[in-house]
Amino acid sequence: MTDKVIDTNLVSVIGEVCSPLSFSHEMYGEGFYSLDVKVPRLSEYNDVLPITISERILMGENIKCGTKLKVEGQLRSYNKYVNGKNKLVITVFARDMEVFEEEEIKNPNQVFLDGYICKEPVYRSTPFGREITDMLIAVNRPYNKSDYIPCIAWGRNARFSEKLKVGDHIKIWGRAQSREYQKKLNEENVITKVAYEVSISKMEIGDNNNKLKE
Repeated sequence: MTDKVIDTNLVSVIGEVCSPLSFSHEMYGEGFYSLDVKVPRLSEYNDVLPITISERILMGENIKCGTKLKVEGQLRSYNKYVNGKNKLVITVFARDMEVFEEEEIKNPNQVFLDGYICKEPVYRSTPFGREITDMLIAVNRPYNKSDYIPCIAWGRNARFSEKLKVGDHIKIWGRAQSREYQKKLNEENVITKVAYEVSISKMEIGDNNNKLKE
């Protein structure tokens, strides 16, 4: 039996396992494992998303590359100390999982977040004229914890969210995406890295009766 899902943070993805199942960590005697799932977009591109899953959910399932899974849970964040710096790591934390055998997938990637703006939104436009606003949304968890989820708005949503302030309550619907980008280390070396974020398709402002947790 799985824990009750907190309805301020919901994610459902269906895709194909594309990495070996590997041990991640143990907490209070419960082992957690990680794997990557390739989730199709409407275009030919696939998002490759990291999944964290409890041994209690796996329950001896033979999960291997090529297995198609439906995973439901939450988007979680944590800080990882890498090369002397704190890095924000995003993962899909599985609350439930099943081997998925249906061929047709209508909505393989769905996210809902109900949280608060915790960093000033950054508006920009691409060389091709697409308007984008980057946001960081804090979604409160029980026991005074929060997950910090990078989100990206497009077009009229980008223009609207540009004016939001830290502490504003916001609800968003969209999909979890992986995005490759280039990072220049020096004049000669450039590396390719992957960012994870929520691409927003719909958003609305909530009331501010509740407050952002510090």
